[in-house]
Amino acid sequence: MKLSHLSLIACLFMSGQALALSTDQKQPVYIDSDSQQLDMQSNQVTFLGDVKLKQGSININAEKIIVTRDPKDGSIQRIDGFGELATFSQLTDDGKTLYGEAKELEYSLAKDQLTMRNKAMLSQDDSVIRGNQIRYQISSQKLIADGKQKGDRVSTVLQPQAVQE
Repeated sequence: MKLSHLSLIACLFMSGQALALSTDQKQPVYIDSDSQQLDMQSNQVTFLGDVKLKQGSININAEKIIVTRDPKDGSIQRIDGFGELATFSQLTDDGKTLYGEAKELEYSLAKDQLTMRNKAMLSQDDSVIRGNQIRYQISSQKLIADGKQKGDRVSTVLQPQAVQE
């Protein structure tokens, strides 16, 4: 698997102070879906059918979302989204929108990390990174994108205005 460490590109891609909106994790989570299933033993709630999740400026849309909570304190540990294209968007403190999509999204609140798998794409300001898997450390703005197998490539498009900032 060929890895492309894109921290330098991410710095060009995401402007210097483009941290995720710092108040998001302190906000309640709102979820709207066609149905839901609760498994109290595994501390998971599964939401099905045109699921829309919102927490502060974070929006996740998917066909299926699984929310996993910590059994001790009830805090949300992880949000997994699945669909033909599950989407993630979040405002940054400087008012820009970070947008991602993939067939599988894993948003780990504990690690402050978004992992997108299978046809993954992350964009901001018309700059785009595509690969089979993209891991984005939200608060530190570190990004790793890679292909699925040897020979698979990661594609990046940096728009001139993003490079000049």
